[in-house]
Amino acid sequence: MAASRKKAKPTRWYNGDTPFEELDPSEQIAHTIVQEFGDLAPSVERIMAADLTAPQRRQAIGLFQASLDELGDRNRDPRHAIETARTTSD
Repeated sequence: MAASRKKAKPTRWYNGDTPFEELDPSEQIAHTIVQEFGDLAPSVERIMAADLTAPQRRQAIGLFQASLDELGDRNRDPRHAIETARTTSD
């Protein structure tokens, strides 16, 4: 039996209705991550739905994205990326 790939749930930043160029920077990063790694959609959704300011959300999703290339990076946990953005952003 082949492994099934979990489909990302439709969101403004990942349903295809909004052109990529019209997404804000955080949404563009979120879209890019889910496009490449569909299984990370719940983590991305957690960051995008968090009670953050726009700059904090941009930082959190950026930290999460950067962590994907760094083995052992704590920001791979979306909760950590969110908390880091809350405590270091204006």
